[in-house]
Amino acid sequence: MQAEPEAQFQEFVRARWSHLVRTAYLLTGDAHHAEDLTQTALAKAYRSWRRVSRADNPEAYVRRMLVSCNSDRFRKRRVTEALTDAPPEVAGRDAGYAGVDERGALLGALAQLPPKQRAVVVMRYWEDLSEAEVADMLGCSVGTVKSQASKGLAKLRTFPGLARVPEGQGGGR
Repeated sequence: MQAEPEAQFQEFVRARWSHLVRTAYLLTGDAHHAEDLTQTALAKAYRSWRRVSRADNPEAYVRRMLVSCNSDRFRKRRVTEALTDAPPEVAGRDAGYAGVDERGALLGALAQLPPKQRAVVVMRYWEDLSEAEVADMLGCSVGTVKSQASKGLAKLRTFPGLARVPEGQGGGR
């Protein structure tokens, strides 16, 4: 890669790394997998940076790569993971950590969703993408996005830890 595109890519990575890792974490439910997934997507973006940088929204392009790489993880190796809704050790409840507990409840509930529903819910409600943008990113119809979002949200509503989270505090950037 020549010096100018190389510098553009490095600046993109510096500016968007934490946001991409956070999105990957929501897709995988594991911090280590999230970093690996982000690195994989960025490696692919690096190889085709000229095309990626010419896209209307390079970040959306790379975010789509994240979703595709995550799907590939399951397709290629039939990964069997047992994501849990809580860490093995149980900490005492403290009012100062109520937000952390709520966030943990949300992340645990997201981990229980099937990969496609999780991707739709994360992209639609956490990343705040439109149904059409999510459909384009996942390579499916808007109707599929709507049905997967509906099913995912219905399943999330069944988790008792989420019942006490006030409206509008379940996600965001």
